[in-house]
Amino acid sequence: MVKKIELGKKVRDKITGFEGIVTARTEYLHGCNRYYVEPKVGKDGSHREGQTFDEGSLEIVDEGIKAKEVETEKKGGSQKYDPKGRF
Repeated sequence: MVKKIELGKKVRDKITGFEGIVTARTEYLHGCNRYYVEPKVGKDGSHREGQTFDEGSLEIVDEGIKAKEVETEKKGGSQKYDPKGRF
């Protein structure tokens, strides 16, 4: 059993070398855990898309960031909440 990786850790995929910060974890019923990894912005300011990896293929390379360091005024998703279900 592989230990869960904490959100905010900087990781590297052992197969592809892809590096970034873990921003989400998905746990499946039969034990397969997957992590969404977001890379740094490119030197030219371009944004690369994040990727999802199996838990066993990732290694922690740095402490990364803590959630407090990236707090925003609003919590939750990108859409505002409307109790009547309208956005």
